[in-house]
Amino acid sequence: MGPTNEADVEPVEHEGVEGRFTQKQLGAAAGERLGCSLYELPPGCQPWSYHYHAANEEALYVLSGEGTVRLDGETYRVREGDYVACPADESGAHCVVNDSDDPLRYLAVSTMRDPDVTMHPDIGKVGVYVGSPPGSEAERAFSEFFDTEDRE
Repeated sequence: MGPTNEADVEPVEHEGVEGRFTQKQLGAAAGERLGCSLYELPPGCQPWSYHYHAANEEALYVLSGEGTVRLDGETYRVREGDYVACPADESGAHCVVNDSDDPLRYLAVSTMRDPDVTMHPDIGKVGVYVGSPPGSEAERAFSEFFDTEDRE
């Protein structure tokens, strides 16, 4: 398969924790198993809660704009050219926020392993995904969020 141009991929609009944002699934459009999505966050947007994956490594690469990323409990300023590695464990816990006045565009790359579990420590939730990993539009056999207080 040849190159996939982002202009040929339809954006999907999502409701984030704060604000709406767009995602273009470049990896899926290219027919590859490696996840790669182009995200565009308007000012004030936070797409996901602070979280980490048990099975999937992720990496973020900032294409344009500025914002902050919370990584392993520390907050960092990010801008064009910055690369952020998010290992598949608690040390890879992350959250991106566009706290600037301009759009923030970044690539998110993921290993797309299935099944996966996501932990969301700030909101006391755990997500379980079976059949396709987070970030995939494929149908799942099981996908649910649970309160971490519910465990026995």
